[in-house]
Amino acid sequence: MVYKGEVCVITKSFNSLEPRKQHRIIHAALKEFAEKGYDQASTNQIVKDAKIGKGMLFYYFKNKQGLFHYLIDYAIDTVEREYLSRINMEERNFIERLSQITEVKMTYYYENPNVSNFISNIYLDDELVLPDNFKNRLDEMMENGVSKLYENIDYSLFRSDIDVEKAFQLIRWSIEGYQNDLLTKLSGQNIASLNLEPYWDEFYAYLDILKTTFYKTEAEEK
Repeated sequence: MVYKGEVCVITKSFNSLEPRKQHRIIHAALKEFAEKGYDQASTNQIVKDAKIGKGMLFYYFKNKQGLFHYLIDYAIDTVEREYLSRINMEERNFIERLSQITEVKMTYYYENPNVSNFISNIYLDDELVLPDNFKNRLDEMMENGVSKLYENIDYSLFRSDIDVEKAFQLIRWSIEGYQNDLLTKLSGQNIASLNLEPYWDEFYAYLDILKTTFYKTEAEEK
């Protein structure tokens, strides 16, 4: 981190704030950076949305770059805690693993939309230059996410007459497509007030079709 010493000291002051105020500042900043990118993000808009003085923002984080670096750490910690750590690696059925990942991811997304958008935009911004420690953390998080998909999978469940690697991709595309479609349908709605059971019933029906398509029948397994 370029300003490691100063950021750590100032962040200590920030961490002494009441949680609601911290949350307001963090999410105002996440939203602004996610929507406009680093260069175009306005600290004036952040302090306006966070309802604090600009001097206080720079007291906590020194400058725009210090705030941005703090948010990267915050976002990575959130993804690891609220998403990746909740995936059950003992589930060896690839489709069931993906099903579980989708449910965890949906919950994570609706609880942390600003974090999700912020992280996504960092990965998509080819012009963004980050210090090595942040690039390494982001790469490790990506590798961890991939390992959650494929580690400890039972390949014997797949039919012997198909290419398993291609089957993996087709299954992933199918599930991710449904997930994106569902996110579009539910966009802007209060997730806490919705009955999601019909959506999950539909999702599990699609999973059954995928299993029928790619997995051995009970007779073939015997």
